[in-house]
Amino acid sequence: MRLMTLRESAGETLAVRWQDLVIPIPELNARLGTDFAPHLSGLLEQNGLAELQQVVSEWHSMTPAWLPQAGQPLTSCRFGPLLRHPRKIWGIGLNYREHAGDLHEVAPTEEPASFMKADTTLIGPGDDILLPVQSQRVTAEAELGVVIGRACKDVPLEEAASVVAGFVALLDMTAEDILQRNPRFLTRAKNFDTFLSLGPELVTTDEVVDVLALTVGTYVNGRLQRANQVAHMTFQPWFLVSFHSQVMTWLPGDLLATGTPGAAVIRPGDVAECRIDGFLPLCNPVREYAARDCR
Repeated sequence: MRLMTLRESAGETLAVRWQDLVIPIPELNARLGTDFAPHLSGLLEQNGLAELQQVVSEWHSMTPAWLPQAGQPLTSCRFGPLLRHPRKIWGIGLNYREHAGDLHEVAPTEEPASFMKADTTLIGPGDDILLPVQSQRVTAEAELGVVIGRACKDVPLEEAASVVAGFVALLDMTAEDILQRNPRFLTRAKNFDTFLSLGPELVTTDEVVDVLALTVGTYVNGRLQRANQVAHMTFQPWFLVSFHSQVMTWLPGDLLATGTPGAAVIRPGDVAECRIDGFLPLCNPVREYAARDCR
């Protein structure tokens, strides 16, 4: 199943992607008499993901006659970030050895290099990445994101997949010149507004045959900057889920950014992009921060 946050005149609502159609959850509830939450965080908190998956899976054997009327064409929709206020966002630095070499750093080999981001960094597909006045060198980093499906603590490695709702494309930004002045400035360098784009779709774990086989690529203006396969991570997704569950309790809708195969410098007028095999691309235009953006 693939879920999206649909932007409509009345606000944002969760929607199901069915082939080339997007069906808003309120419309689905009205047709079926169900009560699925209209936002991803709410759906996960009500433990409704499996039930919704069952509904959608039944469409494969018999497509309801009402479905074409209830849906909107994918190409005509605007999308927001899948999550607005996750309780926590974990990021992983230098998780591909090749990327560590780009930064003249040594990749951690015993424990992941973790950091955290605020929900005020979040934007969605098509939203502007704002370059802050404090930095002259901002990079965009394509990554595979992991969305946690239920509350859990001290998750064994072999059970990590069972607590994950799905995967998402994301772009993580860094004020690289600030970070290079002092590694203790990492939190500030990572947390300017608009420094994390998320979307456009959550791809549930059953749709991904082998997460390690996925290729993640950072693109700028349609040109590939760096790409690598998830299998080449130092610390792979299930390990990261298990490892961080021993630090903090995972909650439904929490987000884990698993690291980038390579960063690319972005400038005003650029379009940054994350491409992952089998996922819709995530694209964001880039411009300078202006005083009007604080209003």
